[in-house]
Amino acid sequence: MVIDADVALLAELEPEAERLLENHYASAKEWHPHTLVPWSRGRDFEPDYEWTPEETELSPAVRSALFVNLLTEDNLPYYFRDIERMFGRDGAWGEWVRRWTAEEARHSAVIRDYLTVTRAIDPAELERARMVQMSGGKVPEPPTAIDGLVYVTLQELATRISHRNTGALIEDRAGYDIMRRVAMDENHHFLFYRDTAKAAMAIDPSQAVQAMERQIIGFAMPGEGIPDFGQHAKTIASAGIYDLAAHYEQILEPIVLRYWDLPNIEGLSGEAEAARERVMAYVAKSQRVAERLLARRRAKEEAAEEHGDSTVPAV
Repeated sequence: MVIDADVALLAELEPEAERLLENHYASAKEWHPHTLVPWSRGRDFEPDYEWTPEETELSPAVRSALFVNLLTEDNLPYYFRDIERMFGRDGAWGEWVRRWTAEEARHSAVIRDYLTVTRAIDPAELERARMVQMSGGKVPEPPTAIDGLVYVTLQELATRISHRNTGALIEDRAGYDIMRRVAMDENHHFLFYRDTAKAAMAIDPSQAVQAMERQIIGFAMPGEGIPDFGQHAKTIASAGIYDLAAHYEQILEPIVLRYWDLPNIEGLSGEAEAARERVMAYVAKSQRVAERLLARRRAKEEAAEEHGDSTVPAV
């Protein structure tokens, strides 16, 4: 059930949600997971089969990214529960929630089929992790609709970046095409949430800025409940697939500062003004961290050094 305090806001936002939903239908292209999976490369798994890293040419970082991304997609039932709780099941909002869910379900299907056919990841370990992840059902639970719009904007864009960068490191054309296609879906979802969030900011700027503080400071990719998530996240960041530099350069600066125009939002209450100052300080700190990370990465590239992390689970 939608939170009572959000009913009026969602009703006022409904025309914008309907417009963006129609835009989504017009721009989203139909695609079928079965056409992207290289089925001819598959074979039966013998009863005594045990996976080894030698079966794949994918790097540990790419395997970690695919492992985390797939398990995140597997948690879709719990995301649906939370999205429907925030936005409701009626009207344009309900239609969007169901459409979003249907599109997201394709992602886990196509990624899992690809990993199984190519034996890129230990299938037994992947299944055990799926059972742990879905049995826990842990997902972020934003407290209000505005919090939800801010969070899912950040999360969908971060996921798009991660999928796209993962695909760029896969030399196998089939894997590259799959991750590119999934990333395109995530981009369409990001655009819907980005623009509904901006519309909400125009209606209630103070509540929106306070929600931005709650969701932007300390934002992390969804992964709670995934076995060994911390180690995988470190490997993913070290490979430049998704790290604080990407977060600042592709999310905080272009979306929070420019598109949502946080520095220039008017009509704020005293509490919201204080929240804005804290977010701006956080963004400035993130910029400094991003610059240090990029400088360090450039130094490594110039030295042509290659590093691995043997502590990461061999998935």
